[in-house]
Amino acid sequence: MTKKIHKKVDLQYLFEADSTLQDELVVEQALYEKQPVWIQRFLDAESQKMIDAIRKNQKQVVFSLPDQVITDDAQGKLIPLPEGQREQEIGSMMNRLIRTDLRFILRQRLLELIESPQRSVSVAARLFRYSLTMTIVHVALPSGRNVKYQIPAGEEIPSNPIIEKGEKQSAITQESDAIVENGSMEENRGEYQRPFVPAALRFYLPQWVILDENGKLLVQSVSSAEDHISYMQSFLAMLHTAVSLAPYIISDPEYQRKRYGMLGQLINQGRALAMYETHEIIKIIKARAAASDLNRGLHLSLPYFDDQVLEMHTYDFEIIPAGRILFVPAFVVRATREESAKIAQDTRLSLSTRKYLLAELSILEKEFDTSRINTVTPNSNRKR
Repeated sequence: MTKKIHKKVDLQYLFEADSTLQDELVVEQALYEKQPVWIQRFLDAESQKMIDAIRKNQKQVVFSLPDQVITDDAQGKLIPLPEGQREQEIGSMMNRLIRTDLRFILRQRLLELIESPQRSVSVAARLFRYSLTMTIVHVALPSGRNVKYQIPAGEEIPSNPIIEKGEKQSAITQESDAIVENGSMEENRGEYQRPFVPAALRFYLPQWVILDENGKLLVQSVSSAEDHISYMQSFLAMLHTAVSLAPYIISDPEYQRKRYGMLGQLINQGRALAMYETHEIIKIIKARAAASDLNRGLHLSLPYFDDQVLEMHTYDFEIIPAGRILFVPAFVVRATREESAKIAQDTRLSLSTRKYLLAELSILEKEFDTSRINTVTPNSNRKR
């Protein structure tokens, strides 16, 4: 199962941060850099611990604020935090029972601390929030290649990688162009680098690319492909976490670069996987029909990628009702045409999601439309 993000996508591939958010980022960065190095390192260490807890979705977490901070006034002196305010615990028995998300609880607690009348507590919370969001964006998430995507016709999110003219696969690879494999190799022979295929190198993180432009699977199985989709979803989920904690992070160029690179890759690969699985379903139907194994009904779950919530979903519909009914390809054609008419008017799905789901149904229809395969000209059977 792929991980759910439960957040609709902002259709702009790059946030156009207003000057207020940019100014806030500059202020928070200056406050962080004003602190002694040991306070910065302490905040970074606590941030990493919190990120690990978020990834594990722990129900209860204890984190610490520095025992003293330099506030944003002109004096520049270290001010101690009041006794009992340094250690913070989030998550309660009630939170565990109702399964409240840790990120929501953390956000609420940080807002409470930032609004504290104690100046040192408020500043310490701001510093922790800044360190946490910057650690998420700059450290916790892997950096990828510089990529450019183009917007498919009639869509709003860039997701098709631009193929450079004269693109060739280099015989000499860099670490970003290959998977470095450590294994049982002879001493002093170095590391073995398995180059990525050119199709993978057009995306932000080639190691998570699952299909090439021709729909060929680049991983060992569909299960592995689903795991890679989950990795990409988790990547974007962490970016969403950073924004929910500190909206000013959208002004950070590294945030914009990572979001742009991964969003285009996930949408592209999600759609490609749905199309691959559609072709696999067609093969299964044909094999079962040849074995007369579809004469008791046929219900189909067609996979598709919803680009609003960044998830793989299935569109379920009935082709042949349960019972002893002989399978005829025309049943598939009729059902796909009926469902296509419904989907075309389903405003719950985005225009682009409908576009690709309709394309899958069109392929399904063509594969079983015998009238297209055995076309007979009007005069071919006329007696002479």
